[in-house]
Amino acid sequence: MQYRTPATLIQTVVRASACAMMLFGNFAVLAPIHAQEGAAPAAPAAGEAAAPSKVEHTLMDRIHEGGWVMYPIGVCSVALIWLTVDLWMRTSFKKMAPVGQVSQVQDLFRAGDYVGAYQFCKNNNSPFCDVSRVALSFVGDGDEAVETALFTELNKVNSTITTRINYLSVIGVCTPMIGLTGTVTGMMSAFATLGSSGVGDPSKLSGAIGEVLIATASGLFIAVPAFMFFYFLRNRLQSAVSGLQEVVGALFRKMPYSHLKDAHVGEEEFYAAIPNWVAGGEQVASAVAG
Repeated sequence: MQYRTPATLIQTVVRASACAMMLFGNFAVLAPIHAQEGAAPAAPAAGEAAAPSKVEHTLMDRIHEGGWVMYPIGVCSVALIWLTVDLWMRTSFKKMAPVGQVSQVQDLFRAGDYVGAYQFCKNNNSPFCDVSRVALSFVGDGDEAVETALFTELNKVNSTITTRINYLSVIGVCTPMIGLTGTVTGMMSAFATLGSSGVGDPSKLSGAIGEVLIATASGLFIAVPAFMFFYFLRNRLQSAVSGLQEVVGALFRKMPYSHLKDAHVGEEEFYAAIPNWVAGGEQVASAVAG
């Protein structure tokens, strides 16, 4: 067995102590690092818990936030949909001049049955039948009277539908103004809230500003399609009226007006008569002299 001297023992103890201190120092340095790495995932969780949750707004919530102006804007939106669907059908060429009605009237014209054509047009409701019926009632007065009656009735049909189309323009102009009114009232509410509670309660201020933005956006949301449909349907009407004029004009081309002179095809009552002084001129003259 080998014995160590006291000096050797002291050196061994010193070296062991140094090694222990080095290991302890390394552990002391690495421990906080491992502790931080283990605690890192917990930080976002705490942040996520502290962050406010996102609130989803429904359409009814948006309408409620928009304030009182959403009611007239809602009425305008319903009118926009109704007018668009109605005018889309009215401005269709097939709706103005149904194929079956055009074929029937053409067959009656070929047969020379103008009275039957008049009765058919009277019993059927369409712009084509209305224009043809009015033109047929003037065939006994010559081609100029027929042409004048034809264009007058075409202008009547055009103006009737154009009046409806103009309502789309009215909606397109009024809805932004209604939204602007909501903007003004919303700003008044926002400044009133700011003056009473200051900036300490941002929820009330944000609610008033939300009313401003929703009212403005809703007015523009209705106005833009209203103007688009206004121009589109106006052009569609012009095309349909041009086609109707061509179809009706083809019926009266080469019309035998010489054989129809003073003929009364229609059922309209004539109010003009021979002047009464022509029939009893002597009695009228004596009455005037007396």
